[in-house]
Amino acid sequence: MGVLYPASLSQVRAGGYQPADVWFLQECVAYGPYTETAIPIPFQKLWRMTMSDLSGYVHGHSEREAVRLSDQAGTLAEILHHDTAYPAGSVVLEAGCGVGAQTGILLSRSRGARIVSLDLSLSSLSCARGSAASRGWEEIMFARGDLHSLPFREDSFDHVFVCFVLEHLKAPLRALKSLQRILKPGGTLTVIEGDHGSAFFHPQSRYATEAILALERLQRDAGGNPRIGRELFPLLNTAGFRDVRVSPRQVYVDDSKPLLVEGFTRQTFTAMVEGVREKVITNGMLAEEDFDRGIRDLYRTSEGGGTFCYTFFKAVAVR
Repeated sequence: MGVLYPASLSQVRAGGYQPADVWFLQECVAYGPYTETAIPIPFQKLWRMTMSDLSGYVHGHSEREAVRLSDQAGTLAEILHHDTAYPAGSVVLEAGCGVGAQTGILLSRSRGARIVSLDLSLSSLSCARGSAASRGWEEIMFARGDLHSLPFREDSFDHVFVCFVLEHLKAPLRALKSLQRILKPGGTLTVIEGDHGSAFFHPQSRYATEAILALERLQRDAGGNPRIGRELFPLLNTAGFRDVRVSPRQVYVDDSKPLLVEGFTRQTFTAMVEGVREKVITNGMLAEEDFDRGIRDLYRTSEGGGTFCYTFFKAVAVR
């Protein structure tokens, strides 16, 4: 692969980078072995990137998954983010931005903040950058990097925001320690994660439960933890953060909440489980007919008389 990134600051202005990109390169990037992964991605260079995605994201990077993530973000915005806001002038790292599903919400609640949205997956970054361009989100910069070995200077960011990322990592504690290094003393870390073990529904169905457990097994086999939400408090304490506060964010759905019926039960949770159908069947975890029945039963919980309940966990800690 050809070199797509400047090797030094002297090459930045000649490389088509915008003023905000130059600021980022000057203030945040620690030049060294991992510099290439942190350089901002200009619009005109996205299509030239050929590096393979290294992400172990069990749900894949399909267009359907991007839509599901966007639906999820919009549906849960008030439940998860009503108390998420960063002051103007602060420098915020969104670590593991994916397709940018949470990015717009973060921007809308933190006007005037400098937001750097980082991910390892080039395909996800391309999608996120395209969405930002179409919506005119000029305040956001996108960069590529690995959470486990962030190539930023120490004390570069005032705040760090992580949403639905740790559950997919093989070494979440290592990632947290890496994030702590680039966070300024007194700066905050916000982490939001789900917990698939918190899913309860009516009518009950062993087929639906087995389909969910198959998804969990896939995620664990990939090195992730689908029930990491309940572990946030000890994880952040072990990583060395202080003043750790964790609050459960429960989503309860019944017929009286049609927006959540469609947006969460159907388009977020059930669609997530349904999305791993091929992997579950190919790996012999469930028979095709049993998995399909489980999906039908999950959709049944969104129909008349059905209910669905799930808990997310939001942690805020201080370096």
